[in-house]
Amino acid sequence: MGRSDLERLSREELIELVLRLQRPDKTSRTSSKPPATDRKERRDQAKPGGAKLGHEGHSRVISEAPDAVVEHSPDRCACCGGALHGDLPAEVVSVSERIDLPDVAPVVTQHRRLAVHCPTCGARVVAPVPEAAQGTPFGPRLHAVATYLKTFQALSYERLQAALSDLFGLTLSQGGLMNLLRRAQGYFRPGREAAVSALRRATVVASDETGVRIEGSNAYHWVFHAADAVVHTASPTRGAIVVRAMMDGHRPTVWISDRYTAQQGHAAEHQTCLAHLARDVAYVVEVSDDPVSWRLQLWLRSVFALAERVTDLAASTLAAKRRSLDRQLGAILATPSRCDLTRDLQAKIGRARDQLLVFLAYPGTVEPTNNGSERLLRPAVVQRKTTNGYRAMWAASGEADIRTVVDTQRLSGSSPFATILKTVGA
Repeated sequence: MGRSDLERLSREELIELVLRLQRPDKTSRTSSKPPATDRKERRDQAKPGGAKLGHEGHSRVISEAPDAVVEHSPDRCACCGGALHGDLPAEVVSVSERIDLPDVAPVVTQHRRLAVHCPTCGARVVAPVPEAAQGTPFGPRLHAVATYLKTFQALSYERLQAALSDLFGLTLSQGGLMNLLRRAQGYFRPGREAAVSALRRATVVASDETGVRIEGSNAYHWVFHAADAVVHTASPTRGAIVVRAMMDGHRPTVWISDRYTAQQGHAAEHQTCLAHLARDVAYVVEVSDDPVSWRLQLWLRSVFALAERVTDLAASTLAAKRRSLDRQLGAILATPSRCDLTRDLQAKIGRARDQLLVFLAYPGTVEPTNNGSERLLRPAVVQRKTTNGYRAMWAASGEADIRTVVDTQRLSGSSPFATILKTVGA
């Protein structure tokens, strides 16, 4: 906007323009931006680190089955200097432990085929090729370790190559590592198919997506999850076609997501993520003195407070509170406002009004936020920031298969490495 354009503005328009320019940048508290993008506060204004006042301390749990126990008994009395025999009754005063890791070296087993001459006919007989000598020379535990470090510790091929060399004394080329990982990914396809099958039977499904680079182009990492299944998928598009292909005609009772258009219309009812709206409201409250946004913030706080005890209340009580909250929201949305941000917020919330309190009709099974999806996507975001994406679609799809199986098994308490080792070694 040039000087001539500014001269044509009215006094009210100039005031509005200045106010807009003075608005602070959005942060992770007032938008969906990640915390890493926030500007760091000045050191003298920052909160001190460490445990907060009143925080209950934690200490490491003593091992119930140590590999070795060494008892230390006094040999002389500190009072009279008399000798103390080892067979005297004793009590344990304290227990301390020293923990270390053993030296780890590859276990190499050579399989040698032998040939002998038959004493009857003199023919030379060669032993058949053993099963252990067929295919890759690398065993399932090495496949599992490499897969775990590459997928869940976000190591690049170069760093993975260095880790295997420094920690285990293994020398593998990056091409060999690529073949090893691609081979391991194939073991996860049956588990992925089982998770997708479970997802297509679920009554409540939540989903979200995040950007990722694949083969040098912008693409997306999607996650879908239900009570008993988590499914990750890589796709070149962010469109609704990804959801339709994943659900294959299945229409759940409730869908949980943000307000992105491609996420809409896939279930009988939709629960909009209230955490997203709360951040939008927090931004308007921060930059404006309009009372409407403040009332919206109080309304959301009452909704979150109700969500914390939703399973403790009767269905009739929840229905009555839902009607009351809806009436309160209607009054807030109908209140005139001179702030453009508030009016935009009223319009946004008004369009999603029927999607805000759906969770009250399904206590304990439908969450008011989509934070679960965001937590499941966080490792993929870390991987994107660390390695800058994937060189090939097979790598992105294979890693999605691994995360699908691991995250689904994690619902029943299995650790990532245990799941990977079990799957690869099956």
